[in-house]
Amino acid sequence: MNKYLKWAMVLTWIIIIFVFSSQPAVISDEKSKFVIKIFEILGLNLNSIWGNLADYIVRKISHFLEYLILFTLLFNAIYDKINLKKAIFISLLTVFLYACSDEVHQLFVPGRAGRFTDVMIDTSGGAMGALIQYIRIRIRKDRKVKQQ
Repeated sequence: MNKYLKWAMVLTWIIIIFVFSSQPAVISDEKSKFVIKIFEILGLNLNSIWGNLADYIVRKISHFLEYLILFTLLFNAIYDKINLKKAIFISLLTVFLYACSDEVHQLFVPGRAGRFTDVMIDTSGGAMGALIQYIRIRIRKDRKVKQQ
């Protein structure tokens, strides 16, 4: 894939995260409720499973997934230029720093708050992305060795 396209995808995703974070709490809550409704239509009532926590859990899972995706896009943009461990470190550090800046940004959005727990959830999403990429690449390398 073209390196410019890879970086365009990273930038696009960063903008998407920024836009989501710029939405007041009322709009963000409505989106969480929409996700809960979609699951309900599919036959899974999250409110009956998690009760009042359903909205909170959906938002935290969203944080996790947003930053897992950000890690993956960053990693794919830089991995072909540097070694695996360095690519993982730089991508994960970038995820952490962007999560920190995102929480500071949310301090200025009506009804939102900057929380270090969200930074940790975001970074955990990045760490999961790192684990997935590491395992994927190790399996690919092991297969190449076995084929030779």
